[in-house]
Amino acid sequence: MRRLTLAGNTTVITGAASGMGAEIARQLAASGAHLALLDHNAQALASVATDLPGTVTTHVVDLRDDDAVAAAAAAVTAAHPRINALITCAGSSMLGSLDQLTMEEMRWLVDVNLWGTVSITKAMLPALRSRPAAHITHLASVYALAAPAGRIPYSMSKFAVRGFSEALRHELEGSTVTVGAVYPAGVRTGIILHGRYAAAIDPAVAARAASAQAAMYHTEPTDAAARIIRATERRSIRAMVGREARLIDVLTRVAPNRYWRVMRGALRQATDTTTPTG
Repeated sequence: MRRLTLAGNTTVITGAASGMGAEIARQLAASGAHLALLDHNAQALASVATDLPGTVTTHVVDLRDDDAVAAAAAAVTAAHPRINALITCAGSSMLGSLDQLTMEEMRWLVDVNLWGTVSITKAMLPALRSRPAAHITHLASVYALAAPAGRIPYSMSKFAVRGFSEALRHELEGSTVTVGAVYPAGVRTGIILHGRYAAAIDPAVAARAASAQAAMYHTEPTDAAARIIRATERRSIRAMVGREARLIDVLTRVAPNRYWRVMRGALRQATDTTTPTG
């Protein structure tokens, strides 16, 4: 398969105002790539874009709004004639058990994590298909491989992103566009600390659970971003990011019906949103 050249071409990044999206943007710009950065947070997006070399455009958009996504894709395509990569980093987290979560809360997260990914991919696909070689990298999650208690909406949204990526890859077989998913785990971006939790949960309990999970993360964002960029350049269809992801990938393959027995001890405090402490 032809290796993708990102330098001198344009990569579209969603969720570029913070976390993995922002770090990927910095590394790609430093390597000579042009960028189209998308996020709903205008101020943070502008801050990330400041001082980045190369051609960089910013596009403020709520990925849950299909019409706004279509308009943003048109603006990106008009500004960038050589788009050969899309990396979807936009997403959020949510803590809470099924009893604690409302249907509205769960639908919101699925809209952000899944339908936002589907919408921008569909909107950018014509531009990607016009290139001699192009690649789409979707950020799934280790929780698209293993589904922990207390993370139902997040896990089901990421399992769906995984399924979308695989089905789209098969659909585009034989075209110039390839599709892959990356499975990060344990990346210290703060997503769990800044994510949402069910309104029914005591905020102190939610903060304790989020902090417990964040303390388990070991992979630096710079290392994770470099891995994601490398997977995009290689047009990888499946890439693990972080040592926890590699371990869980093996665990779910070896013991698909029993992996939770191994995981739940380590995650007990990080997924317990029922009992205050102290």
